[in-house]
Amino acid sequence: MLKLDILAFAAHPDDVELTCGGTILQEIKRGKKVGIVDLTAGELGTRGNKELRASEAKAASEVLGITVRENLGMKDGFFALDEANQLSIIRMIRKYRPEIILCNTPSDRHPDHGRASTLVSTSVFLARLPKVITSLDDVEQSAWQTRAVYHYIQDRYHRPDFVVDVTDVWPQRMDAVTCYSSQFYNPDSTEPETPISSQLFWEFLDARAREFGKSIGVKYAEGFLVERVPGVKDLFQLS
Repeated sequence: MLKLDILAFAAHPDDVELTCGGTILQEIKRGKKVGIVDLTAGELGTRGNKELRASEAKAASEVLGITVRENLGMKDGFFALDEANQLSIIRMIRKYRPEIILCNTPSDRHPDHGRASTLVSTSVFLARLPKVITSLDDVEQSAWQTRAVYHYIQDRYHRPDFVVDVTDVWPQRMDAVTCYSSQFYNPDSTEPETPISSQLFWEFLDARAREFGKSIGVKYAEGFLVERVPGVKDLFQLS
């Protein structure tokens, strides 16, 4: 059985890289095992196609150094908060038994992000209930309770509940984002312009991370929202 320390869920390939790739890189450097589960293939994206997005996700995964990446094949733009999709996520949670789950923010410009957030949070709760029965490869799975769920901040501004200093890994983090060359700024591209394909969006990524970084006196940081108040036993664990 492959047990992960952190499992990051995303509505689309590239959501994780855009929002918490630096945090993942930091944890992997500390010896943690991290995986990503994309709910959809991002097939409705104006640029590229499903196959290209898959190859870009594979390249980005290698840059991040994650242990595993899976895609649940939900319908981009139309996946629902229903039993079938909940069970798919519960199987992943019980398969990898993560201590921490990362997922989309509860509300964002793209409606898939908010739906994914609700879907994952609901599934985390259900995954701990023994009477919710799931199996994988004809083997019944046992219930699993994740320690915490944190929501990464993406397009719309949310005041973070905490931020993670990613200054040391920022160049590598952006190398992972650059793997999605079909989606982001490319002056030689002949594909239609989208809200994320302009030079302005590229500058926004830098500015957002600098803004979060400024709040703790570092150059770059990534922000997260919590579902419950986090606690510490030592005030000096807080910076």
